[in-house]
Amino acid sequence: MPNRCEICCEIMIAVLLPPVGVCFRHGCCSVEFIICLLLTILGYIPGIVYALYVIVFVDREQYFDEYRRPLYAAE
Repeated sequence: MPNRCEICCEIMIAVLLPPVGVCFRHGCCSVEFIICLLLTILGYIPGIVYALYVIVFVDREQYFDEYRRPLYAAE
């Protein structure tokens, strides 16, 4: 779980460059990053709104529990 300082920095970066903020949180090859990149290309404001939504509300940790862990996540 990220702390408040990390979230605050990601939000500031997401306002300036939305795909970069999403990349820091979810990675460069994630669906969230690709959607944010497309929305930023189509319009800067929709990219910012989606990036803020993904950073604040979407919890990536729910996808990496014991039963739903992808095959490439090795321990």
